[in-house]
Amino acid sequence: MAHCLVTGGAGFIGSHLVEGLLRRGHRVRVLDDFATGTPHNLQAVEAQLAREGIPYALEVVEGSILDPQAVAAAMAGIDYVFHQAALPSVAFSLQDPLRSNRVNVEGTLCVLLAARDAGVRRLIYAGSSSAYGDSPELPKREDLPPNPLSPYAVAKLTGEHYCRLFTQLYRLETVTLRYFNVFGPRQNPDSQYAAVIPKFITALLRHEPLPLFGDGLQSRDFTYVDNVVHGNLLAMTAPEVAGQVLNVANGSRTTLRQLIAYLEELTGRRAEVAVLPPRPGDVRHSQADITRAKTLLGFEPLVDVKEGLARTLKYYQQRLAVSPPCT
Repeated sequence: MAHCLVTGGAGFIGSHLVEGLLRRGHRVRVLDDFATGTPHNLQAVEAQLAREGIPYALEVVEGSILDPQAVAAAMAGIDYVFHQAALPSVAFSLQDPLRSNRVNVEGTLCVLLAARDAGVRRLIYAGSSSAYGDSPELPKREDLPPNPLSPYAVAKLTGEHYCRLFTQLYRLETVTLRYFNVFGPRQNPDSQYAAVIPKFITALLRHEPLPLFGDGLQSRDFTYVDNVVHGNLLAMTAPEVAGQVLNVANGSRTTLRQLIAYLEELTGRRAEVAVLPPRPGDVRHSQADITRAKTLLGFEPLVDVKEGLARTLKYYQQRLAVSPPCT
């Protein structure tokens, strides 16, 4: 079994990826400064594996991807790197573009340099669909010209370019997976920069208005987190993918109004909606073409949007100690 490093492994997506790797018997080291991730996420993973009687080898190192010495130490003996660490908010990047750039660009460069020097087999980079911007063409194909609309999108796209260069110049195998609106358990609903699904679910369960920016007809390719983990695990060992950029998503579109209707159906509750002005930097529509991932990775989404919402809703019901409606 391989020895894997997950940067940002205490975060939402990172902790699910850690769990997926451990379930397959890999040794996992996490590097995280806990700026956005929490030890609780990893404790939840360990508790679940213990309940199922699954043996695991997990090491957690507290440190920043901006610290070259910490990154180099964490990289020792590693076969595969999953670079998930980031400051993942368009809204935050608009308020503090310098910090967003520092973590998402300089931090990525530190990780790439350490991976190169340690001779790792492959680095899988968490890219972002925000690289496409608001181009009208749908679905989004990887060969479309990028058009980032926020400092966050620029920074994540820059990380892609660095990955490609390290493959070309230094023979470090890299694969970029562009994520599309990932959601699922352990996503933080309380941050002012929280994603729409945990905000909607927790507001609905608390009988609070759902904050809807714009008319609600904007659409997203909402992707349940298990699909992202699946894509990463495939990218870990797939042949002939070094230097590639691949969409990892559900391959469909759901408007925010449809999302609210799904949640009303699943909870049996009528949602109150607070309509707010559109946010700068937000794209109007987003949908992935996942043909390349299907061809090169054998990727297929494992969980559709509605089933993903049901699983996520169950998690927040338990977290908020709210009983599901009687049927």
